[in-house]
Amino acid sequence: MQPKSFAVTVTNLDGQWQVRSFADDFTDPRTSIAAVRDLRTEGASFALLCVEDEYFVVARPAPGSTAVLLSDVTMAVDDEFAEQFAREAGIEVPDIDPGELDEIDGWADGNFSLLSDLGLSEEILSVIADDDELWPSEAIDRIAEELGFSEELAEATGN
Repeated sequence: MQPKSFAVTVTNLDGQWQVRSFADDFTDPRTSIAAVRDLRTEGASFALLCVEDEYFVVARPAPGSTAVLLSDVTMAVDDEFAEQFAREAGIEVPDIDPGELDEIDGWADGNFSLLSDLGLSEEILSVIADDDELWPSEAIDRIAEELGFSEELAEATGN
């Protein structure tokens, strides 16, 4: 399977999901956060980011803060984008030697309830994020299935 990278904003307006891809070079979380804030919508909105099928990020800006879920917080040890997202959300970066990362099973960290008001419970999101059998892009597909926007996601990402 070819590693995938994509960035989309997701908005729910009056029960209708809108998913749009946006250009993100995965170097600065502010790009992702701005993409969501620039929607200027009253409906729920968030970003889903798949970074080279190594990990995914769910980011949901709110006034004064951003709720974040990192599918693999160990990526923050030697991936600057993941590290910046972790710090933005107050997630502690693991104290691991970068040379030992290949020997460590990663784990998800952050706000597992950030989509619960939309119908994706903390428990289900935790199960999806912790499933070692899923590629990060597949985990995002599962999130979309659970919330009911899988067709819109496939269209936005060209899958």
